[in-house]
Amino acid sequence: MGQIRAVLCGYYGKGNGGDEALLASLLQMLPESVAPLVLSANPAQTRKRYGVESCNRMSAWEVIRAMRHSDIFIWGGGSLIQDTTSIRNSLYYCGLMRWAQQLGLRTIAWAQGIGPLKHQLTRSLGRQSFAGCTAVSVRDSASAGLLADWQIPFLQAPDPVWALDSLPVKGLWDLPAPRVAVTLRTHFTLTPKRLANLTRALVDFQKATQTCILLVPFQTSQDLSIAKSIAAELTGSHQILVLEEPRQLKGLFRGVEMVIGMRYHSLIMAAAQECRCFALSYDPKVTQLMAQLNLPGWDLAQLPEDPNLISQTWLEHYVNGNNLTSDQIQSLVDRAMMHRDLLLKVFQTPS
Repeated sequence: MGQIRAVLCGYYGKGNGGDEALLASLLQMLPESVAPLVLSANPAQTRKRYGVESCNRMSAWEVIRAMRHSDIFIWGGGSLIQDTTSIRNSLYYCGLMRWAQQLGLRTIAWAQGIGPLKHQLTRSLGRQSFAGCTAVSVRDSASAGLLADWQIPFLQAPDPVWALDSLPVKGLWDLPAPRVAVTLRTHFTLTPKRLANLTRALVDFQKATQTCILLVPFQTSQDLSIAKSIAAELTGSHQILVLEEPRQLKGLFRGVEMVIGMRYHSLIMAAAQECRCFALSYDPKVTQLMAQLNLPGWDLAQLPEDPNLISQTWLEHYVNGNNLTSDQIQSLVDRAMMHRDLLLKVFQTPS
């Protein structure tokens, strides 16, 4: 088989640890015969980090040139088609998918989390784009249900980040133990009052447990200011850890006892490393993950107003909560590899 050129499209080069982990997972699962070209907001960084060809995702000339020299186009994981905050992202991704299909490329919607889709325009464009794909895989039952309603064939499997290789974090084991990681992000449901209550609860929780608090921004532009505001209030051992390599980000949780997380992929990475998880949901994808894994947590919109209740609930989970078993994790990893099998099937099928 000759070399196949594939364009990879996602929320790449934006400094989001979860989306970078999806890219790393996709690159890890691609057959060796595939030469990837990644559409990125930071092509130089993407080339350096992953050793792949990359171009500017917002340059129409560069993107069309990449497509004209490629065989396959891949939506590379995540919640690309949703209109919760804006329809612009859906228009961008659907536009590229339709462009690729019109140019005759085989197209794959890979490891997608679809929705919410509140607008008729985005629902229509999404349906047309998925219907035109050679293959589709999704990571959750809500997305699967939507595709079933649209009568579009699909594969459902756990998020591919379950199967992402991890790397050790230099200096992690020099930090005091035990360690608890916190992964918060800006969102309208995380109001100043709720953040203040969470911070107060975290201060009390640390005093009760004598844990080292690791504040982990998954996207520096959104998360770092929150991490700094919490760090300013903590009286015990703590560290802000900014990790840009997604495999190190996953490896971090191997040295952590518990995570308190908003970030979807922080919960997956932590659970995959046998870490106890407590979720703070701001999005249906987090709520669905909580249900799937039976994770304790709260919808942020229903967060208790009493910091003492919050800290006591965390303390109970820290002392008596359970992590996933090795067998449960292995099952999720094995099923996540179904996304790789879908890629292999498409790449091995003559065009």
